[in-house]
Amino acid sequence: MDGYISYAEATAGQADALASAIPRIETQVGALTAGGALDGVGPLFLGIGASLAATAPAVWHLRERGITAWRLDAGDTPLPLTTGRHPVVGVSQSGRSSETIAALETIPASSRYGVVNTVPSPLAELATHLVGLGSIPDSYASTIGYTATVVAVSMLAEAWAGGVVDPAWHDFAAMFRETETVLAPSVGRAAALIASAPSLDFVGAGPSTGSAEAGALLFREVARIPASAMGTRQYLHGSMESAGEGAHVLFGSDREHRVAQTLSSAGHRVVLITTDDVAADAHLEVVRLPETSSNARAVLEALVLQGLVARVADLRGVDIEEFVFHNDDTKVDTGLQAGAAQ
Repeated sequence: MDGYISYAEATAGQADALASAIPRIETQVGALTAGGALDGVGPLFLGIGASLAATAPAVWHLRERGITAWRLDAGDTPLPLTTGRHPVVGVSQSGRSSETIAALETIPASSRYGVVNTVPSPLAELATHLVGLGSIPDSYASTIGYTATVVAVSMLAEAWAGGVVDPAWHDFAAMFRETETVLAPSVGRAAALIASAPSLDFVGAGPSTGSAEAGALLFREVARIPASAMGTRQYLHGSMESAGEGAHVLFGSDREHRVAQTLSSAGHRVVLITTDDVAADAHLEVVRLPETSSNARAVLEALVLQGLVARVADLRGVDIEEFVFHNDDTKVDTGLQAGAAQ
C-alpha cells in the first residue's frame, strides 16, 4: 500500500481535494485552449479500467455537440495505433498504465495528449499536451483520482473546438459535499438491500455507461462481488433474462425507471440512481441526485458508488484495503524511460 492513503481518508477528504483540483485543472485546460491545442477534429480517449470508464461522459458531451469522438480500451487494438487526424488523449491516473503508454508512443508527438494524476510519470513525459490533476493522494481502489479524472476529461470536452468550460464547476465541490451528506441515509439503505447478493449488474445509458463500468470494477475490487456492466439497451437485448438471485444498480431516467420497476416487481433487488422523483418499494431503493450537467452527474454517481461499496464491504466483512491478486505487468516501472514500456 506504499504511496496510497486509506479508502476512508481518501473519501473523507474528497470534497476538499476536488475544491483544490478543479481550478488547477481549469487553468491547464484554459492554457491548452489559448495555445490552439483544442482546435480541430475531435479526440480519441485512450485508457484502461477506471480511466477508460471516466471518459464516457466526455465522449457523450462531444458527440452531443456534433464533434466526432470516441474512447478505446488501450489493450484492445493492434499497434501501431491508427487514428488518422484525430488526436489521442491518454488517460491514466498513475501515469504508468503500460497498455496506454505503449499505444500512445506509437503516434506522432503532436497528437499526444495526456490526463494523469501523478506528475512526473512516464505518460506525463510522453504527452505533448498535458493536464495534470496535481498528484493528489489517492486510495488503492481509486476514489479522488477517479472523480478528478472525470472532471478533467469533462473540461477538455467542454472546451474542445471553441467550447467553454461549464462555470458550474466553480461551485461543484460544495454541491459534492452537500450531496454526500444528504444521500447518506439512502445509500445506507441501498447497501443493506444488496449486500448479500451473489452478483451485481450495473446498467446505465449514455454518459452514465462509464458509471456502470466503474461501479462493476469497484465492487469487484473492494467488495469482491462478481459484477458486470452494460449499457441499458444492451441489457434489454437478452442480458436481463438471467436476473436470478443477483441485484441490480441502474443509472438513468425514464427507460431505467421502467427497468427498475420491472425487476423490483418481480422480486429482484434494485438500486436506482437518478435525478428524478421515483417511489421506492420493498425491493427498490432510489438514490436521488441533484440536477446537474451530464458531466457533473457522472462525478456524483461515482460519489454514490464509493459510499455504497464501502458499506457493502463492511456488511460482508471484507477488508477494503486488501487486494487478493497483484499483477506485475500492468504498470510501468517509474525508473524506466517511457519508450521501454511494452
